[in-house]
Formats: sequence, C-alpha cells, structure tokens
Amino acid sequence: MFYSTTYQSPVGTLQLASSDSHLMGLWMVGQKYFGDSSPGELIVNDDLPFLIQARDWLDRYFAGAQPAIAELPMAPLGSDFRQAVWTLLCEIPYGATTTYGEIAKAVAARTGLASMSSQAVGGAVGHNPISIIIPCHRVIGRDGSLTGYAGGIEKKIHLLEHEGALSSLFYTPTRGSAL
Repeated sequence: MFYSTTYQSPVGTLQLASSDSHLMGLWMVGQKYFGDSSPGELIVNDDLPFLIQARDWLDRYFAGAQPAIAELPMAPLGSDFRQAVWTLLCEIPYGATTTYGEIAKAVAARTGLASMSSQAVGGAVGHNPISIIIPCHRVIGRDGSLTGYAGGIEKKIHLLEHEGALSSLFYTPTRGSAL
C-alpha cells in the first residue's frame, strides 16, 4: 500500500507519497512531472507516523534548521543512472550549489566512464521525485543560469534564498527549453 499527505509550505502545497516505511515522492502541486513516479494508487493518510516524520522534517527545514537528509528513509523510484544522480544531489551541502557538469563528472568517475553528458544529468535532476529533501534546487548551469527546476524558477530562487545560497552572479535566462 502507498500513502499520501499534503503539506502547506512557503513554496506552495506539497504532496508527499510513501510506503509504510520509506518516502517515495515529494512534489510541488502543479510542477512539471507531478507524480510521474508515483508507485501506484495513493491512499490519503495524514496520520501515518512516517509521513508525520517527513512533515516534521519540512517544518524544521522551512524554519531555518538544517535537518539531515539521512533522517528520512527514502526509496525514490528510478533507473540506476537516476539513482546515482539523486545520491549525488544528497551530497550537496545546505547553502551550497553545484553545476550539472560537476555532477556529470562525479557520476562518470563513480561509474568508471570517461565522461557523462550534462544534459543526461539534467534529465535525471529534473525527474527527481523527492523535491526539496533531495535538493535538486541546488543545481545550476555552469554559467550561473537558474534553469531546470520542475517546480518553477521562482520556487528555485526562493529555496536558494532560504538557504543563503543565492548569488548575485546567478541569473534567470530569458529563453530556453529548461525554463
């Protein structure tokens, strides 16, 4: 069985999905790819202890604390490649950013490949099924562009500001496929 609850956050309504013991999804309502990795039919259960724990994590995060990602057992559904990218996202420190290219280099190094496509990494980052907790908002373009956030650029900016990671060197492109 799979369960869901909602959470009212500063970036809008979030939907959380879980099994009995693992967080499987956290989407911003209306985001691109909303629920595309949902494990199946979700039964609303606002009182499931695990979902209460996830909402508590979000309460602390939005209150300015830095709860550890490892506090929550997670089981996002995705290919081995996507799992590798999401694991690397969890290693980006609170208040820091990295680029799609740096993640591509790290995935290549960990898998023994000579190189990895930044665009492939961008696809995996964009399909991250556990937004905010798996911090895909901390990934930017090599030139400082704030592209590629399924929840919308304004929400990415809000999360980076919240963490003190927004730099005056970052910018929002006026056009592009990742907006």
